[in-house]
Amino acid sequence: MQPSKVHFVGSIALDTVEEVFKTCGQTLGRRLKRLPDGEPGGRRLWISWQAPLLRSSPYLRPIGGGTELVPLELVPGVKPEEIHFGELGYCREARISYQDFCAARKAGDIPENVRFQVSLPTPFAVITPFVRGDGMFPVLAAYEKAMIREAQAICAAIPHDDLAIQWDICLEMVAWDGQPSIVPPLDNKEQIIPPALGKLCDTIPGDVEVGVHLCYGDFDGKHFIEPVDAERMVSLANAIAAAADHPLAWVHMPVPIERDDDAYFKPLGDLKLDLDTEVYLGLVHTDGADATKRRIEAASRYLPEFGIATECGIARQRTVELVEKLIYIHAESSVELGN
Repeated sequence: MQPSKVHFVGSIALDTVEEVFKTCGQTLGRRLKRLPDGEPGGRRLWISWQAPLLRSSPYLRPIGGGTELVPLELVPGVKPEEIHFGELGYCREARISYQDFCAARKAGDIPENVRFQVSLPTPFAVITPFVRGDGMFPVLAAYEKAMIREAQAICAAIPHDDLAIQWDICLEMVAWDGQPSIVPPLDNKEQIIPPALGKLCDTIPGDVEVGVHLCYGDFDGKHFIEPVDAERMVSLANAIAAAADHPLAWVHMPVPIERDDDAYFKPLGDLKLDLDTEVYLGLVHTDGADATKRRIEAASRYLPEFGIATECGIARQRTVELVEKLIYIHAESSVELGN
């Protein structure tokens, strides 16, 4: 099998949004179905740029009364119904980058049928690392409302036939996996995680594409833990698809660099997704096109059709030169189909 589709999770550590659109668009062309803006600036560190926003809330304070940015706790005496967040910044960033996207498309750098992709973290991923104590859950509920408003504002600002929303599912994925990690165990995860993720998908209008990135973390360019095989990702993907009324346009799953064995990919045969749901496997690494093709060959024994990607964003611990290399490996490991 020679894949014909390429996906980028979110962060792409080139210097500017314009360079992301031009380099990815010109190099990969019709292999792309969607393209993010590369998440420059503070967004390069994923949820970290939300820490100052949380610190500025009058409902939160540093634990111990210090001056640290995080961790935070609910201010004593604050009632759950009083907690409120305004703009989170994602819509404002998306509106600006969409202008650059349209300019790049007009210049011919991006094919006409490519959608502008906005990648959003789940509320659980933002709040649980930064907020401690019993107040975490009411803060999470308030932040979830704000994130849903943010996603809906993005959908109001950008034409639906030009837009794709991706939910980045990290801490939930690691908790679902169940291996010992920095993510605390979550009781009743089967009853908690899929409904929460299905709710996020269903807040998006039906004519806007929605996809999910199943993530094992990217702390300093490494996973928190490595998946034993694809089984837990397959089971979570199936659970999200069953919980959401909004169809999934795509699902992304990582593949560790050393895995080109049947044992890793065999669970892919248990996927129960709609026929229209694209699967992207994050098997592109810096070891080059030949190694990537070995992983593609192993995966194709259990999944007849899929696209390729890196296992997570390509920002942390990655230079411009390394990112450009990864982009070209995508091109060398896939084929561009005609119109």
